[in-house]
Amino acid sequence: MGIQDIIEGKKQWRAHTARVKALPPDYQIVHKEMQRYLFKVGPVDLPDGPLLTGIVDFFEEGVAAGKGVLELIGNDVAGFCDDLVKDCPTYADVYQESISGEPGTVEK
Repeated sequence: MGIQDIIEGKKQWRAHTARVKALPPDYQIVHKEMQRYLFKVGPVDLPDGPLLTGIVDFFEEGVAAGKGVLELIGNDVAGFCDDLVKDCPTYADVYQESISGEPGTVEK
């Protein structure tokens, strides 16, 4: 990863945060909780993947439709996040696979 990649990544992250800050306060709170949850248990490709941007797109559409954030995702934020990443490999999956091998064997 070169310096240009780092700079571009920071620009993209700042643009993402600016979009989140433009959302109503209740959407911002839920987004922050979703982000916290997803960074703990979420997919391996979360930082580089389209998931976080897609959530902001979804929230912006909800705001435009005049809906509250809980009308969009329901009362169980963690459950909603789990449904989003159910088919994606997570860090927990990677860890589980790494310890599931027999001791003293080399994985291919």
